[in-house]
Amino acid sequence: MNLFLMMQAAGEAAAQGAEMAEGEEKVTIDLIELVMQGGWIMIPLFLLSFIAVYIFIERYLAIKRASREDKSFMNRIKDYIHEGKIDSALALCQSNDNPISRMIEKGITRIGRPLNDVNTAIENVGNLEVSRLEKGLPVLATVAGGAPMIGFTGTVIGMIKSFWEMSNAGSNIEVDLLAGGIYTALVTTVTGLIVGIIAYFAYNWLVARVENVIFKMEARTMEFMDLLNEPAG
Repeated sequence: MNLFLMMQAAGEAAAQGAEMAEGEEKVTIDLIELVMQGGWIMIPLFLLSFIAVYIFIERYLAIKRASREDKSFMNRIKDYIHEGKIDSALALCQSNDNPISRMIEKGITRIGRPLNDVNTAIENVGNLEVSRLEKGLPVLATVAGGAPMIGFTGTVIGMIKSFWEMSNAGSNIEVDLLAGGIYTALVTTVTGLIVGIIAYFAYNWLVARVENVIFKMEARTMEFMDLLNEPAG
């Protein structure tokens, strides 16, 4: 008998739980509505995110093109110079669209002058190429540092809004009055941090790729200068 009563009670409890579950509305977060809660401060944050994405993609493609190198390039340059085929060496450099070939081309045009002049000419071209590779990176670094600060500005604005509502409400303070300001504070903070963190990692990754290209440029410059230092014959 006791077992029957226990089973009956369990069944009633399960039925009541099912009715309560059906009666409860499923709580979902509308992302667009949540973003709108951030207010006007979200506009500069979204602009910064688009700028960061554009710079990253554009620089990634540019650095990828610059890092491409023909494995036989320097060997062919050596053969042409040893054979006295300066025009062929220049044509080979012009057929390769990368910083290394442009540096070597400048060095070839200075053959016959003092080695210091040749090295200086190559370094000048190299500095210009590095500047081209680093184009846009300062802006990306600014986004990485500026986005969180803009997000924190939204935090301050949201808290001011909440305290303003509290002061106007007097003793009749309700959660709904504070929700708008708190939403603004939290949403802008999270968005600013996300944009800043992504831009920060993107910046450092691109800087590492640029340094890799610079290393190749320096190595090929030394190889070319060693070639000019070789004794004739």
